[in-house]
Amino acid sequence: MEFSFSSSASKIIHSTGFFSLGGGDIIMLGVACVLIYLAIWKKFEPLLLLPIGFGCLLANIPMSMMASTDSGGLLNFFYQGVKHEILPPLIFMGVGALTDFGPLLANPATLLLGAAAQIGVYMTLIGAVYLGFNMQEASAIGIIGGADGPTSIFIASKLAPHLLAPIAVAAYSYMSLVPLIQPPIMKLLTTEKERKIKMEQLRPISQTVKIIFPVIVTIVCCLLLPGVAPLLGMLMLGNLFRESGVTARLHETTETHLINIVTILLALAVGSSMTAESFLRVETLKIIVLGLLAFSFATAGGLLFGKLMCKFSGGKVNPLIGSAGVSAVPMAARVSQKVGADTDPTNFLLMHAMGPNVAGVIGSAVAAGVFISLFGDAGAAIDTHAALAPIIGNPEPGMQALATVVEAVKQ
Repeated sequence: MEFSFSSSASKIIHSTGFFSLGGGDIIMLGVACVLIYLAIWKKFEPLLLLPIGFGCLLANIPMSMMASTDSGGLLNFFYQGVKHEILPPLIFMGVGALTDFGPLLANPATLLLGAAAQIGVYMTLIGAVYLGFNMQEASAIGIIGGADGPTSIFIASKLAPHLLAPIAVAAYSYMSLVPLIQPPIMKLLTTEKERKIKMEQLRPISQTVKIIFPVIVTIVCCLLLPGVAPLLGMLMLGNLFRESGVTARLHETTETHLINIVTILLALAVGSSMTAESFLRVETLKIIVLGLLAFSFATAGGLLFGKLMCKFSGGKVNPLIGSAGVSAVPMAARVSQKVGADTDPTNFLLMHAMGPNVAGVIGSAVAAGVFISLFGDAGAAIDTHAALAPIIGNPEPGMQALATVVEAVKQ
């Protein structure tokens, strides 16, 4: 075979990523650089945005085989942990190992604040349907209002995998912007007098109660909503490692090494799904806007219910802790503490705010379980049985009904 300088140079040029670089790739490389900038210089959720941004960077280099859709590529293997719902539950196990449910158990009424904050999830679902998304897509988008990244990824991978990239980026971006988004809403919806309310010190909780709690929650919630078992089950197992007192090594591993490793894999996998084809669409802009509204509604819902609890308790509940009902643990609780301390430096709300904060984690997982039960695979099973009914009840059109079922299965 003969080689000339020109043919060799041409072959080398055609084998580079520069030759195949398109407009969409350039835009996404810019998006990746923005995420990396926000993570490093602005410190917006750096443990997540940095690997997400770098995963996006790698995925949009032509011919790199680093996108989530590139079969056999490195990040394609990482992405299987998202696709097969492995990595988000492992993150929840680490969160459980880091979480103290003591403040929630000391003041069970704060569970209602975590539930009230889920209004952002349901309001966003309605808004998403109005903007043209189907129920599965709207459900996945709505979970952004819970400010829970792993839950958002988990339900998106189940109900709307084609929207995973924008949903994950919106969820984690708004989680990182909690200190910027929440304070204006908190000050708008509460008075200075309410922000100065000092709450009574929480009573201590016995180890026995802390051990029984995750077991009871797992049994009750997972029996009611089996679809939430991977998330809630791993959350409670991690917490049981923490509270049992007999698994110190497992607790240490889960809250440090395991969650750190899984965070890297999960974030890179999410970033690898942010290609021009999946991200540069009108739907992405809609999701970003809906995510902001979801988070705002969730914060407002918790605050307004906090004001209601303040009134019925005779002024013993500071409404600011209601904003911590979103599940951005422990950042949302710290914001409640900061806004309260800005009004009165002697006011300490952090531990009180941790109650609704951890309740928000449970609440967002339960909301995800509801959506999976309503719009997940169970719905398809019901439709199949409905299609089979004519075969049993009326043999004449049986073959036509059977053909309908076969076609549905093929699709």
